[in-house]
Amino acid sequence: MKHMMTTTLAVVLLYSAGAAPAAAQSREQRQMMADIRMLQEQTLELNLAIQTLTQTLTQTLQDSLKAVNTRLDDANNASRKSFADQKVIVDDMGKDIRAIRERVDDTNVRVSNVREELEALRSSIPVTPPAPVAPPADPSDPNATGTTAAVAPPPPLPPAPSTAGLSPTRMFDTARADYAAGQWSLAVTGFDAFLKTFPRSEMADDAQFYIGETYYAQNRWPDAIAAYNQVIQNYPVANAVPDAYYKRGLAQERLGQLDEARDSWTTAVTKYPDSDAGRLAKQNLDRVARRPQP
Repeated sequence: MKHMMTTTLAVVLLYSAGAAPAAAQSREQRQMMADIRMLQEQTLELNLAIQTLTQTLTQTLQDSLKAVNTRLDDANNASRKSFADQKVIVDDMGKDIRAIRERVDDTNVRVSNVREELEALRSSIPVTPPAPVAPPADPSDPNATGTTAAVAPPPPLPPAPSTAGLSPTRMFDTARADYAAGQWSLAVTGFDAFLKTFPRSEMADDAQFYIGETYYAQNRWPDAIAAYNQVIQNYPVANAVPDAYYKRGLAQERLGQLDEARDSWTTAVTKYPDSDAGRLAKQNLDRVARRPQP
């Protein structure tokens, strides 16, 4: 009996000793579970805060981007409008400059015409020579009467030329009108008078060329060749020189001077390949080359 009581007491003590750690372990687990639940709640709250902050930042960025894009669009529109306004201003300035240049050119032409007319008037005004002065009477000469001897009047002045007061342009147009009307002698006379009156005019080479054209129209081939040679020799850089080479070759061909005609056309092709005279000369060279040899 005593042994059984002792055994029972030992079992109770063992149970008590084993139950105490189990109870402590249960409290630790409960505490751990409470900490885990608290961490889970804090994690959820942190996730919610992160989501809210992300949404706020996203919205803020979107609003900022919209504002920046709006400002960029406004700046682009302002730049385009400014460029368009500047282009309009530049175009208007270009038009004004062109108008001013045209007016200046017109004024220069008018001034040149006035200068030419003044030069024509100056050249047409006759210069009166001074009257001769009689020598004083010699007192030792018994035949001297003490008075000045009568002086013979000067010879009459030649009549003013028919070109008096004509400007170079008017004079050239008159001679060219005679040429167009078939008044060959009047045309040659008019162009020759133009060359004598205005030898340094810009139309002098054209006047000399028209003299050759007038002779060419009358089938006066040698005279035409001589006139074309004057154009080539006297005005080597003028715009009528290519046509003079070409027409001289035609006149030489009419006279049967084929070698001279080839030389004239070859010169026109070589020196002035891009001119109408150069292209026509090339065609004539090809035509002569296809001609059968006698």
